[in-house]
Amino acid sequence: MEAFTTLMLLGTRLHLAVQQRIASRDERGDVPGWVLVTVMTITIGYGLFRMAGPELNQMLRSALNSVQ
Repeated sequence: MEAFTTLMLLGTRLHLAVQQRIASRDERGDVPGWVLVTVMTITIGYGLFRMAGPELNQMLRSALNSVQ
């Protein structure tokens, strides 16, 4: 039982230390993370457009022609 109590105290101290570190961190955000998300989004969009562009173009033309 004593080992469990010691582990709980260590876990609590670790949790408090991490929370304190997070609270003292600069609030500007994670710039490399945002850059990565942006680049991945552009890459996925471009890849989808390259693969499905002609089909999407045909679907749009067909939909617009059916309205006229």
